[in-house]
Amino acid sequence: MEYKLDGKVALITGASSGIGAATALHFAQLGAKLALTGRNLANLQETSQQCKTNGCKEEPLLIVADLSAEDDTARVVRETVEHFKQIDILVNSAGILQNNTIENANLADYDRIMNINLRSVFHLTSLVAPHLIATKGNVVNVSSVTGLRSFPNVNTYCVSKSALDQMTRCSALELAAKGVRVNAVNPGVIKTEVHMRGGMSEERYAEFLKHCAETHALGRYGEPKEVATTIAFLASDAASFITGATIPVDGGRHAMCPR
Repeated sequence: MEYKLDGKVALITGASSGIGAATALHFAQLGAKLALTGRNLANLQETSQQCKTNGCKEEPLLIVADLSAEDDTARVVRETVEHFKQIDILVNSAGILQNNTIENANLADYDRIMNINLRSVFHLTSLVAPHLIATKGNVVNVSSVTGLRSFPNVNTYCVSKSALDQMTRCSALELAAKGVRVNAVNPGVIKTEVHMRGGMSEERYAEFLKHCAETHALGRYGEPKEVATTIAFLASDAASFITGATIPVDGGRHAMCPR
């Protein structure tokens, strides 16, 4: 099905890299107006330039912000509405990953992961909700296969994504009567910087990607654009009867039970 986002105002978090940046680029190709936020201005500017090169009809609005800070989150919404006068789509892509277990995790790490992966999403969505009600817009959350299945050594990350999936479903039910859809994508291993930012060495990461041949039914890791296209579908009118869904974009990993 052909789908477009012509004239839609999309606020995308985590747009300075990875899935967020790929989503911004794909939305630009589909005609959306973009408000892009992240913590790295240089990377946001690079994303913006790619969007303009690939058909963005209007200069993206760039907002440097740390969404774990409440004032920054409120400022992101305020500046987006002041600039575009509306918000049609919210893509919550910002997130962090860190290896830990129930034995070695400390509360500071737990709080940091939960604040960024869950609390900031809850706060931002609640602030944007009135604007989405006005436009009959929608939300797409970037969760993870770890929200659907359990994995060792990423305990807090799994908890944050599982909770995000439940928040997606609850919010979908609460906003459905007001014409707002809320969905999530659950990526498997996608080749981005998130694992190395979480502390994985280059050598270990190379081995990790190679191991995806065994951990993903399709025999490989995914690319950011493969997630971005699903996000765009959910954000478009082509998905007008889909809400409360958590959709794996994981090469079949969620369905596997290795023996």
